Amino acid sequence: MAQKVLLVDDEADVLELLKYNLEREGFQVTTALNGKDAIKTAKVDKPDLIVLDIMMPGMDGVEVCTLLRQLPEFKHTVITFLTARGEDYSQIAGFEAGADDYITKPVRPKLFVSKIKALLKRTGSSEVPDHEMLESNGVRVDLEKVMVYTDGKELQLPKKEFELLVLLMSKPGKVFKRDEIYNRIWGNELFVGDRTIDVHIRKLREKLGDERIGTVKGVGYKFDA
Repeated sequence: MAQKVLLVDDEADVLELLKYNLEREGFQVTTALNGKDAIKTAKVDKPDLIVLDIMMPGMDGVEVCTLLRQLPEFKHTVITFLTARGEDYSQIAGFEAGADDYITKPVRPKLFVSKIKALLKRTGSSEVPDHEMLESNGVRVDLEKVMVYTDGKELQLPKKEFELLVLLMSKPGKVFKRDEIYNRIWGNELFVGDRTIDVHIRKLREKLGDERIGTVKGVGYKFDA
């Protein structure tokens, strides 16, 4: 079955170009010109991946992403942003909202298609232990149900936050170097900002508590058992 992609941009010519190139590669593509239509279309089509332009009139991409992540059916949908900005601000805002990645405009079609393929290829493919449950320091992770429980409370994490937590908890106490985290979670060929890991770690600490994830300065991060 063809994988589904939802493209959201207020520029019709951009949508047409990206849709054409994705359909040539066998993807099933739907489009939306604004945030409200994007949410409606996503609820009906249940796409595997959503590409959101950050700068749109009315409801912008960050707001759309935030609203989608609040719905259980989109907690683990891959979401990537299109942004014409090169500043850290828009990238960080996207990650704060629960995005998995970003693509910078102007878009080069071949690179765009390659990136979409890479993102979808990694859906559910991160290296995780064979057993179905991880538990350490008051945190329990159900790998089959993709759920996290801490201090008796149930948490639903965005896809990349979940994968990062699973990686750290797979070997409590081990310091995972930044390069290893990038490669295991985002992949070598994906262009991710320098602050990507930091933003995701900060979001995990906000939800799990600062004491559970340690920083080894100049090296990386570890899950404290």
